[in-house]
Amino acid sequence: MNNQQNTIARIHEIFNKGVSGVIVLPPNPTPDAISAATSLYLGLTKMGKNVSLACSSKPTSDLTGADKIQSSLTTGGDSLMVTLPYTDGAIDKVDYNIQGNSFNLIVTPRPGYQKLNPTQVSYSYTGGTVDFIVTVDAPTLNSLGTIYTDNQTQFTGHDIINIDRHLTNAFFGTVNLVNKTISSISELVLEILEDLKLEVDRDIATNLYVGIATATNNFTSYSVNADTFENIATLMRLGAVKKVIRKPVSPVVQTQHQQPPAPPKIQITNQGMSPSVESQPTTVIEEVEKEKQPSQAGFENKTGQDWLKPKIFKNGGLI
Repeated sequence: MNNQQNTIARIHEIFNKGVSGVIVLPPNPTPDAISAATSLYLGLTKMGKNVSLACSSKPTSDLTGADKIQSSLTTGGDSLMVTLPYTDGAIDKVDYNIQGNSFNLIVTPRPGYQKLNPTQVSYSYTGGTVDFIVTVDAPTLNSLGTIYTDNQTQFTGHDIINIDRHLTNAFFGTVNLVNKTISSISELVLEILEDLKLEVDRDIATNLYVGIATATNNFTSYSVNADTFENIATLMRLGAVKKVIRKPVSPVVQTQHQQPPAPPKIQITNQGMSPSVESQPTTVIEEVEKEKQPSQAGFENKTGQDWLKPKIFKNGGLI
């Protein structure tokens, strides 16, 4: 077995032994990182593990499982936690009552403040213990942002599985699956899931496909090799859907009916040719100039006979 296979075998052992864990992403994660983390989350959930996803800046993504990413580090458990946006002084009181088989939690806003928006309320479990932490696409623990800096004690005493491909990775984990030549992190997660012999369903396959495609600029980057295409073939056989990958749109977008901008006009100045500057006395050259006639200046007194007379030169001058 090579080193990477030994590392994956160790990860397999940690996942089999542990019951609950957290998968952590750095702030503003790449599409590849989101794909890898959500795919691992879906796979571990299939194993019956109590797993949560965390990122200090919750990303926007339509990948399956991305809606489970929370902006705080939660560790599972049996206590239901209700999270809602809060402004200092906005809540007047919190109460509850029981009506039949229903438990009602009542949050009353202070007069003058807006009532709570139910779409902004989220639910999670807390009070549990962490058996393992998985970091995805993080070269150091500090690169995880406030998820780490505000919860450093929770990162001690646990197995940390570091999955990354950064050249600058600090190998901070108790287990480090770091491959600096692989084309995407999603491929590392695919290898883990295959080693766990988990069913890679259509959702997981699609997430991983999107991760590889975005990380490799649609399979055109220098890091793409035969293994990359073999992994893509595996995912497509498993039902991966080829989603449209949109590149960032420039703030200035040329519409379909707009003409491309005209090339700048060239002007002749006393210092040569330069782009048009209104403050300079210049002569604009429009496209292709028509052939101009020689200037009449200096030739007013020249007659046709004058041109026929012989010219006498002495010492380089005209006599």
